Amino acid sequence: MTTPFDYAPAPESRSIVDIKPSYGLFINGEFVDGHGKSFKTISPATEEVLAEVAEADDADVDAAVKAARRAYDRVWSRMPGRERAKYLYRIARIIQERSRELAVLESIDNGKPIKESRDVDIPIVAAHFFYYAGWADKLEYAGRGADPRPLGVAGQIIPWNFPLLMLAWKIAPALACGNTVVLKPAETTPLTALLFAEICQQADLPPGVVNIITGAGGTGQALVAHPGIDKVAFTGSTDVGKAIARTVAGTDKKVTLELGGKAANIVFDDAPLDQAVEGIVTGIFFNQGHVCCAGSRLLVQESIADELLAKLKRRMSTLRVGDPLDKNTDVGAINSAEQLARIRELSDIGEAEGAGRWSPECVLPQHGFWFPPTIFTGVTQAHRIAREEIFGPVLSVLTFRTPAEAVEKANNTPYGLSAGIWTEKGSRILKIASQLRAGVVWANTFNKFDPTSPFGGYKESGYGREGGRHGLEAYLR
Repeated sequence: MTTPFDYAPAPESRSIVDIKPSYGLFINGEFVDGHGKSFKTISPATEEVLAEVAEADDADVDAAVKAARRAYDRVWSRMPGRERAKYLYRIARIIQERSRELAVLESIDNGKPIKESRDVDIPIVAAHFFYYAGWADKLEYAGRGADPRPLGVAGQIIPWNFPLLMLAWKIAPALACGNTVVLKPAETTPLTALLFAEICQQADLPPGVVNIITGAGGTGQALVAHPGIDKVAFTGSTDVGKAIARTVAGTDKKVTLELGGKAANIVFDDAPLDQAVEGIVTGIFFNQGHVCCAGSRLLVQESIADELLAKLKRRMSTLRVGDPLDKNTDVGAINSAEQLARIRELSDIGEAEGAGRWSPECVLPQHGFWFPPTIFTGVTQAHRIAREEIFGPVLSVLTFRTPAEAVEKANNTPYGLSAGIWTEKGSRILKIASQLRAGVVWANTFNKFDPTSPFGGYKESGYGREGGRHGLEAYLR
């Protein structure tokens, strides 16, 4: 008789992180008090209040934009690329030196498992700064002419699912190209952005080059609408992205939008099933499904559907849900009560519409925001769970018979951010990938990111690219 292997608790120490009782705004190289109402950021795993954070009002946004403009005009845009690169390299090294501190703080404030923030998020954050530091003195090779020029002041708004990683995606290329930045983190996850502000001070970055203002939607709206902003970069929901597009319409502001997704993960009958199961799990349960490019629609060839689902359920039964700071945890806390309510609502709708709901047995903590890994079978394209972005650990399973049917179902969505293909035939991968309307297509893997590779979508998943050489184009004239 065999018994399941029990993992002893392995919590990461919180003592490495010094969370201050309150935080101000980072403007012109200094922390200052905000003029708006303050708000509280909480731990989604325990619901404890972590800190009180200043909310920037219109006057604060104006001060930050003016500080960024002064730094741009007087210092940063005039600085040779090789000198800008030194600051980016310095920031990258400090991120590596403080990686454990950053990872623990990210998991506390966001709810994601420590092994993800430690082994995925923070290393890629540092890699982005290293990568774009290398571009800073080579911009004439970026494809924007022999003497490309920066745009000016970039207003950047990032989401709560990858707070520090999204910061790196936006700040690193902007600085490398000679722009200055005013960045607004999500109101539920501001702490690592504010710690990054301290890193900017530690790196002796000239005042005003990076400004970080905290707040909710009103702060973001004021930033987007400010006449001193030359470039808007946004990652978040499609609805907010549409509102931003309307705001900047008729102006000369450049815009990149990375929005929602409803990615298809396509498994053919010749796929390596055990490998595919691992990719499916990574595709939808990584970061609690809080991933815009998550493989939330599994399209499996009909002849192998039963076998694949049996393997998938066995694998899901081994996932550990719980304390984000425990190194054994696979699925952490849902980021907020609001997001948990959204996941529950759409899951209940899926069940009411006739789809079969299944979750492995798991005991959820009594405090905090939690949702078990869940799959729905018997899903059709008419189900809301197959059409709408749930942004949680919920997988919809559909079947197909022919490659043409798989492509038709995969493309039957207003989104077009990512997709996955699982097959042993290279020719099939290339043919199917060319037919999918998705900005990123993974082959026999999923959710793999690299700073040298561009990322972005089509249709309601936004426009523009971040990462790689393409990521420079959005910040150069």
